[in-house]
Formats: sequence, structure tokens, C-alpha cells
Amino acid sequence: MKNADLVRRKDAATPRGVGVMCNFYADRADNAEIWDVEGRRYIDFAAGIAVLNTGHRHPRLMQAIQAQMARFTHTAYQIVPYESYVALAEKINARAPGPWDKKTAFFTTGAEAVENAVKIARAATGRPGIVAFSGGFHGRTMMGMALTGKVVPYKVGFGPFPADVFHAPYPYALHGVSVEDSLNALQQLFKTDVDPKRVAAIIFEPVQGEGGFNVAPTEWVRALRKLCDEHGILLIADEVQTGFGRTGKLFAMEHYDAPADLITMAKSLAGGMPLSGVVGRADVMDAPAPGGLGGTYAGNPLAVASALAVIETIEEEGLLARGNALGQRLRETLDGLRGRVPQIGEVRGVGAMIAVELCKTDGTPDADFTRQVLARALDKGLLLLSCGVYGNVIRFLFPLTIPDALMDEALGILAGALTQ
Repeated sequence: MKNADLVRRKDAATPRGVGVMCNFYADRADNAEIWDVEGRRYIDFAAGIAVLNTGHRHPRLMQAIQAQMARFTHTAYQIVPYESYVALAEKINARAPGPWDKKTAFFTTGAEAVENAVKIARAATGRPGIVAFSGGFHGRTMMGMALTGKVVPYKVGFGPFPADVFHAPYPYALHGVSVEDSLNALQQLFKTDVDPKRVAAIIFEPVQGEGGFNVAPTEWVRALRKLCDEHGILLIADEVQTGFGRTGKLFAMEHYDAPADLITMAKSLAGGMPLSGVVGRADVMDAPAPGGLGGTYAGNPLAVASALAVIETIEEEGLLARGNALGQRLRETLDGLRGRVPQIGEVRGVGAMIAVELCKTDGTPDADFTRQVLARALDKGLLLLSCGVYGNVIRFLFPLTIPDALMDEALGILAGALTQ
């Protein structure tokens, strides 16, 4: 089997709207490595877009999925429930930040989690409005696209979008948006576009994923919490990408002293199996009537079994500390290259959620150089992803289980790609 043959078959059989980055096809994978159908090995710093914090095919996850498969694979939780769903909810309720009783509901995709968080917020407040931020990414459904603060490629040609969605700038110091600027824009929004008493929720990413790994400043999150409390608005933290160890905490909101009322999760929650969820204040989560939440595949038993194993793996293997250590090594490597790579405008992130923004000498985004670096790295066997509104940010999403020797090899390839 040849990659080129598969590319031709793909082009004939599937639509161009499903964009595919790589021109090679996966054959097998293990931990932080992928082999294509022609036998070439790649170090995986994409991890299925932040899904594989516990790596490809972690033995603990594989065993849990196989054990569940031997019992049953589907009943639809809303028809015939199963204990594992309840057990996973209990574990997440106990670990999610916030000084209140919590409840959790499970779905299938990150976009579903976001959609249901909006539904819950509207049911709890009786209000329609939702405020999101520039650069944010919240999914490809109609509401997800409406909330997303990046037009290309996510929103082009797909409108009109749901009403009562408003945007304000996310703090982005490198590009001149301060915390004060963002908060002033919110106040202006409340004066000119929507009465805050009509706003059900403000949704934000503690660290923007697609937006460029921009970290929410502590004072900004505190201000959002205060603003929400002042106007009876719910605060939603979208942790689809930040959750389950990527930032050195199980939830990124643990880095802040201003808890969110609702948190969405997906991606690394189930280590490669399709599962998402919303955890939040018990009184808020109970707002929708019975039947208002759910889905045919929501809380699939195989995915739930994998998620239980993910939590066990993170805790028993010390992956939070491991992520912090790996992130520090990456940051030190990138900072050490500044003298040889003038395009490095900023290295930022928290825990293992690190990115480098590449700029021209005048400080403007350098998307061309970013594409060159990604191509050079891929040619040497390192799979990287770009992000950011301007396409000039490289994000690093290696599994937290990556061996030290493989991390060293990857950092060597990265340094070569940046300095070539």
C-alpha cells in the first residue's frame, strides 16, 4: 500500500471540506510515535489535536476498553443506564474546581459539550445572550461556529449563525490587547449591543487553543467572575483542549482563584475515544428538564471505561508533574534558540501547553516562516501543528507519556527546523 495511492482514493471519495494536513496514512501507533503505511516513523507532537495526553494505545486504556467490550458496547445511557457513567461523573465532580456541589453530564464531541453548556446556561438563567471572545474556538456546529472567533476556515460560507452571540477581544499583549482593553470592550458591548441582564453566559478558554495558546491573565479571569456575579451571568470555561493534564493541572481552571460555573471537557478526557462532558454547579446543571440533555451515543460505555482509565493513569503515573517538567524543557529549548532565530516573538503557555509565536523583524506575524518550519520538521519525522488567528504560532501537543530519549530527539529536530 502506497501513500500516493491512498491520496488519490481520498480525493475521489471524500469532500475537500474535510481538510487533511498530512499526505501520509497511519498504519500503527504507540505512545508518542506513528508509523505510516510505507513504514516511516513520525514523532507525534500533534496527538490527534490534544486528544492523546496519555499517548497512543496506553495499555491501561486498552485493557479497560477490551474489558468493557466483552460485556456490552451500547445501550444508550438514557434508556438502560450503567454504573460506569455514574462512577465517572462522581470522579469528575470530586476533582473539578469550584466550592459548590457539582454534577456532570456526558456527550460525544467537544462541540456537543459547548452546545449543551449553552443550553444549560439558558435554561438556568432564562436569558438568551452569550458572550465569547476573539480567537476562541468552540466547535464546528452552528452554535459552535457562532461562538468561534476565527473566520477562516471555520465560518466562511456557513452563515447565518444563531443570534444573541456577541464577541469581545481576548487579552493578547503581543498584539496590543491589554486586560484593560478587553474589559473596556465588554463594558462597551453592554452599553451598545446587549443588556447584560439578557446575557446567560460568558464563555472563554483559559488557554486559547486554536487562537494561539494565549493564556488568560489571572486578573482578567477574576474580573470576568466579578462581572458575572454583578449581572447574574454564568461563567463557562471551555476546557476541551486544556483539560486532563495539558496545563499541569487536571483542569486549567485550577490555576485560577475565580471558579467557573460550568466547565466543558472532551479531547484527552477519554484518551482517543469519543467522549465529552459538562461539569458544573449542581443547581445550574439541574435546570434543564428530564430529556433536555443527552444523545444516542452520549456517554458511550467504551469511552467511559477509557476515561476512568485516563484519570487513573494521570494520577498513578504522575503525569501532571511530568507535563510540567516536559513543558519546562521545551520552553528552555525555545528560549535558548532566540539568539539564532530572530523570528521567535514570544514563547508562552502553562504546563505542557506551550507555543512559540513567529514574527517578522517588524513584529508582524510571519505565517510563511511558520509553514516552512512545520514542513522541515515533518520532513525529518516530527509532526507539529500551527494555530493562531494569523497562522504564525506553533503549538506543541506531545503525549505526557513521551520517553525522555524521544523528547530529546524531537527537540533536536525542532531546533534544526527553526535554524535551517
